[in-house]
This record gives sequence, structure tokens and C-alpha cells, in this order.
Amino acid sequence: MKITRSKKLNKTLSYFGAHFNYREPYQILIDATFCQAALKNKVIIEEQIRNYFQTQVKLLTTQCAILEAESLGLVGATQIVKKFFVHKCGHEGNPIVASECIKEMTKDSRYIVASQDKALQTSLRKVPGRCLLYLHKATPVLETPSQASKKWVQKKSKNILTVDIKKIEDLKLRNGLKSAEEKPRPKRKSPKNPNPLSCKKSKKQLSNNIQALANRSKPPMKARRKRVKLPRHVQEILKNS
Repeated sequence: MKITRSKKLNKTLSYFGAHFNYREPYQILIDATFCQAALKNKVIIEEQIRNYFQTQVKLLTTQCAILEAESLGLVGATQIVKKFFVHKCGHEGNPIVASECIKEMTKDSRYIVASQDKALQTSLRKVPGRCLLYLHKATPVLETPSQASKKWVQKKSKNILTVDIKKIEDLKLRNGLKSAEEKPRPKRKSPKNPNPLSCKKSKKQLSNNIQALANRSKPPMKARRKRVKLPRHVQEILKNS
């Protein structure tokens, strides 16, 4: 079996085990439609299912499923379904339709239902905790949890969380860590800095800004050369020379 199929199978089994108490050995309830599909695709049911699950499984059927296969004239499927252990369904002597028998069998017990009956599959998907197995051509496939199962698990998780919070509050009250009339303290607001755009600037700051703008607008001053004044006797000496 491919690694991806094995991982998907283990994930699904873990989900049903954690939330709906499915345990090993897994009990697989098989009807005549599954046997007919296996006969058509040349599948040896016991060998394929054991290789697929790679763990302990029990293959079961009911008297209602056997009698229905016989009444429909499914000779090959009848021979196959008779090989499995016949579980007591409570309809001995008064058989009913196999799909209704399986619905009643799955009410209180954790069976993995192996069937190709579309109507039965649709009906079981609407009930939380129902696990389905079917054949895709010659390959057995364990169906992922239905929407009904997922919603039930989500609701259960929320209820558990609410109960845990209530228990914690009760324990606080008993141990005196919290009084019954205690109210939650309002959050203390820390002072915020004023908005710089809404603040008025001081006169000194305004004058400095104006002076800086004025200095920017003036053209740069050229540096003046200092004139050195010579004494008269030096000037006369220079003229005579």
C-alpha cells in the first residue's frame, strides 16, 4: 500500500478512535453489495481488507444480509457473504431489509460498514460517528469523517471548554481566590502623547523658524578683503623708489 494511502487511513482511524471509541480489532460489517462489487473486480475481500488495515480486523455479516442476497439471486455474492461470521442482529425468524438491519446494528456498536449501497451510505453519513468502507474498483477505501461527525466533535469540544471554565471559577470561589461579587477591574488607560499637529508652537520657536527662512532666502555674502593702511613714510619711500 502506498505511503499516502496508509497515512490517510491511520489519520481517519485515529479520528474515530479519539472521538467515537473505535478500537482494535476493528469490526467490519459487510453486506451483499460489497461482495458483489468484489466479485466483479476479482477482489479477495479478506486478503485485501487485512492488507489495507494492517491490523486486527473481524469480518462480520448478518442473517438479513445473507437472506437478501439469496432473494435477489446473487449466487456469487451469497457464497462470499456466507464465509464471514454471522453476527446476531435480533431479526432471526423475522428478517428485514439488509440496509435497515445495518442501521439498527450501528446504533449502539462501533462497526465499520462495508457497503456499495449509495442510499445506505447517504443515510449513515447523516449520523455522527458512522464509519464507511467501500471499494473503488479493486481498492478498498475508508471514507473520511462526514460533516455530521465533524460538527458533533466541534460542539463537544466547545461544551468541554465551557465546563472547564466553570469548574475553574468554582474552585476559585471555594478557595477564596475570588469573591462572588467581584467585578472585573477596568483597564487602566496610560497617558498618551499630545498630537504634534494640534499643539501651538511657542513664540520663540516661531521667531527662530522665521529667522531661519529669512536667512535661506538671502543670497550668500562674499567675503570682503581687508585693506592694510601703510604709514606715510613708508608710502613716500615706495614712491621715491
